[in-house]
Amino acid sequence: MTVLHTLNLILRPCCPLDAPDFIALERDAEVMRFLNGGPVDHDNVDPDSVTFLMPRGHEPHVWTALRRVDGAFVGWFGLFPEGGGLAELGYRLRRDHWGKGLASEGAMALIDWGFGHAGHDRIIACTMTVNQGSRRVMEKTGMTHERTEFPATPVPVAGAEKGEVWYGLSRDRWAARR
Repeated sequence: MTVLHTLNLILRPCCPLDAPDFIALERDAEVMRFLNGGPVDHDNVDPDSVTFLMPRGHEPHVWTALRRVDGAFVGWFGLFPEGGGLAELGYRLRRDHWGKGLASEGAMALIDWGFGHAGHDRIIACTMTVNQGSRRVMEKTGMTHERTEFPATPVPVAGAEKGEVWYGLSRDRWAARR
């Protein structure tokens, strides 16, 4: 992994010192609303037993996002190889950084890196159908809706009955947009 720079962000490989910031994200009810239905109870939840990523700073495909201007923690982004040239994009940002274009900016940086340097042929991402903010991020990066699934959810989350949407982008479509 390499350090990525955008207009407003520095994305660097995560490290164990990031764990308190990652945990603070998981304790925010709004940040976790579409993943867990609310904040994570760290006294009773094992990060290895949940269906969503709870990074602790040792994950090989997670970048910590910092504001370029002052180094403040913004959130994290991940690009997870799935095999066969496929990778899955993920991200989580602090609420005070929502609505500023930073999620799209960071996601686009990872998509560019994934196609331009990591050799991925296709990048996908998913979110709950009702998570309009995340869907807009995917669309701004050039991803298009490919399917909606209705998986069983272990934790009842409001809106889960509307399913999860999957978006994708091929290397060819990415190259044509550049």
